[in-house]
Amino acid sequence: MLRITGLTGGYGDKKIVSDVSFHVEKGNVLGILGPNGSGKSTLMKLISGVLPAASGTVEVDGRPISVFSAKELARKMAVLPQLHAHAFEHTVRETVSLGRYPHQSGWFASWSEEDEAAVVEAMELMNIQQYENTLIDRMSGGEQQRVFVAQALAQNASILLLDEPTNHLDINHQKELLDTIKKQAIEKELTVVSIFHDINLASMYCDQLLLLDGGHIKRMGEPHEVVREQDIEAVYRTRVSNHPHPELPKPQITLLPGVNRTAAHTRIAAGDFAVSADYVLYQSPIPLKTVSSAVINAGAGWYRTFMNRHVDNTYECDDSTREMARFIESQGFKATDTVGMMTAVRTEDVIIKEYQGPFGSVVIAVTAGVGNAVDVSKALDRAVKVGTINTWIFINGELSDEAFIQSMITATEAKSKALHHEGVLDPLTDTIATGTSTDSCLVAATQQGEHLPYAGPITELGKLIGAGVFECTVEAIQLYREAKKR
Repeated sequence: MLRITGLTGGYGDKKIVSDVSFHVEKGNVLGILGPNGSGKSTLMKLISGVLPAASGTVEVDGRPISVFSAKELARKMAVLPQLHAHAFEHTVRETVSLGRYPHQSGWFASWSEEDEAAVVEAMELMNIQQYENTLIDRMSGGEQQRVFVAQALAQNASILLLDEPTNHLDINHQKELLDTIKKQAIEKELTVVSIFHDINLASMYCDQLLLLDGGHIKRMGEPHEVVREQDIEAVYRTRVSNHPHPELPKPQITLLPGVNRTAAHTRIAAGDFAVSADYVLYQSPIPLKTVSSAVINAGAGWYRTFMNRHVDNTYECDDSTREMARFIESQGFKATDTVGMMTAVRTEDVIIKEYQGPFGSVVIAVTAGVGNAVDVSKALDRAVKVGTINTWIFINGELSDEAFIQSMITATEAKSKALHHEGVLDPLTDTIATGTSTDSCLVAATQQGEHLPYAGPITELGKLIGAGVFECTVEAIQLYREAKKR
């Protein structure tokens, strides 16, 4: 275990790091964050003993590093500095082998099987064994970085200090290197302390983060306690947005530009929609921020083209997403820039209406087929067949993330009320239906004009969505029933 208590130091009389305290348990990875000049590299030099501390202590396994000889400390602590100066030409194998020096004794120590195994393993872990006879000064910066990490791993120390280990590496090698270090920390119970410039990488791979600001600890804790918008913005003096990683319970940040979005003012109107027997289509002159449950590009994103495509009742496809993408491309649109839905309802029967509010307006488009309507409270007890009510909500305004979610909730409540109003029954349970088995909903906003933080029924936006979705769904159901009679 590594324990730092009240560590203060710098260069001469200039104190760069002041009163820093923390500890790192075996098997854990601590990431040090902070802007240029915040004291990250100085702190690492103080921890490793390269710089003498003005005050405070660094303890390894309960003992101050001052009691260790240089070789003893090197057996405990391996250091990967930020820059590497090599005066002589060395091969990769020779460079990695230098990591075994702390384990040698005497002037004429023999090379042991343990030494050889450590070097081979380190080269394999960094995937550089094929370069073992290559001179390191003939390698790229990224390849050299992997060699020096291998040298540190070959040292087989229980503490690993890394100063920007992913420097010069492409994203794949960044991932591979950090995967390896994390795995080694877990399997060999290493104590790892690493400096990061990339906040997102640090959040993904570290158990704890330490955020430095002017040589002082601004915040320390688990990634979700440190990677917070207000702290990152205060320390780095730039705008960021915080969001969750798609696979890990770790926060990630997105850098926000200092230049305002300069898109021409756009207003969505009901007359902008094209309707044919093949699809309902809306093309926006600017990307719209969108949340949807579509076939193509579901989830959140920015898109310009919106398509509700008609398919036959007999439509079957093993990969509807790929087939839909091909169809979009065949119509001259970009699948990467299109939100695409499907419906077996006649697209000519779409109901499109615009609703005016004090903040701006909302355009709603609904296609409804209720032949296989479902009472969701009874869905567990019945076989579900395909049926679709597709609801589009386009908002001339700037929505918060919360407002997008509330818009979908309000729209779903209004749709269910419309089915109740029209007496639509689940044909298998003979109870009032709440929707169909494959309903889809889309909310898109221009992100221009008035800021709209909420979209529940108490808000002006929510009132328009509720009334509009209800009215359009009722009319769409009525058109569907009339078409069935023909």
